[in-house]
Amino acid sequence: MTAFVESEALRGCWYPVASAGLVESPADQAHAVRLLGHNYVIWRGPNSELIAAPDRCPHREAPLSIGKLEGGVLSCAYHGWGFGADGTCVSVPSSGPGAAIPPTAHLPCVKVEEKYGLIWMCPGDPTTTIPAIGQEDDPAFRRINTPVDSWATSSPRLVDNFMDFSHFPWVHTGTFGGAQDPYVPKIELSQLDDEFFGYQYEVEASNPDEAVAVSGSEEDTVHRVMTTGFALPFCVRSTIRYDDGLEHILLLLTTPVDDLNSLFTFVVWRNDDHSTDPDEIIAFDLAIGAEDKAMLEQVPGTLPLGRTGVVNVQSDKPSVEWRRRFAELIGFTG
Repeated sequence: MTAFVESEALRGCWYPVASAGLVESPADQAHAVRLLGHNYVIWRGPNSELIAAPDRCPHREAPLSIGKLEGGVLSCAYHGWGFGADGTCVSVPSSGPGAAIPPTAHLPCVKVEEKYGLIWMCPGDPTTTIPAIGQEDDPAFRRINTPVDSWATSSPRLVDNFMDFSHFPWVHTGTFGGAQDPYVPKIELSQLDDEFFGYQYEVEASNPDEAVAVSGSEEDTVHRVMTTGFALPFCVRSTIRYDDGLEHILLLLTTPVDDLNSLFTFVVWRNDDHSTDPDEIIAFDLAIGAEDKAMLEQVPGTLPLGRTGVVNVQSDKPSVEWRRRFAELIGFTG
């Protein structure tokens, strides 16, 4: 098995770990997160600021995520030690009022940000930024979020899958893949913009009744001009442009829980007239994701990163390039 989560390079990257709505206000419950094999807790502090720290009370190591949150102060369920802004320990009940708080009682907080309707964490010193999506600030586009889901599959397998479109006519027969020619023309890779590296391609996609809200067309099939590209380590962006000018941008976000399990969510931006119920729009994309999940959860272990671990053909060129760069990032030499 190719282990990767202990790579120091990955600690400097940003990962979406929860929907922003899950951590809404100081009165809400703290939220437990597992990232890169380690446990963290996230909550809103006294001024509604986000706080993220290891899910461990420095006193007797009880998980802070099961504690009580009141007024932005998180109290440990074991002995009641309270932690507020910046993870500062503000209360040790057993010591009484005014007693000195040990300097080692404060929490070693990690970087946390809110962007695109998601909570992002960076457990180390940041060496990357959260990928920029230009449509976020374009009034012609609206953003639609989806739930953060748990997938029993390794994160590299998700990215490998999202960078590949040769599986469309085989895995996605229940959604859009039935009309696609299984032959994949020669793929040319390029830097798509400042953030993403990948390729452009065109497909004829099935357009069942469930997809009409997404495509804006009632034709049986629709022509799509698409790009798919990655930003290390685990972000993939897929852009879809229909012949009538409708654009559908998908940011596919994978977070490694550990070597064998992941969180997954996707964010959609669309330049439609904003009248269609967003639940109708994402229902079809969620069905597509469910087809991917059903397949990937049948594939055991992590994705081999060496050149001989799996067999590759021309259509695998994008995922092979992602795998090469990922292996370089984490220092894999096998």
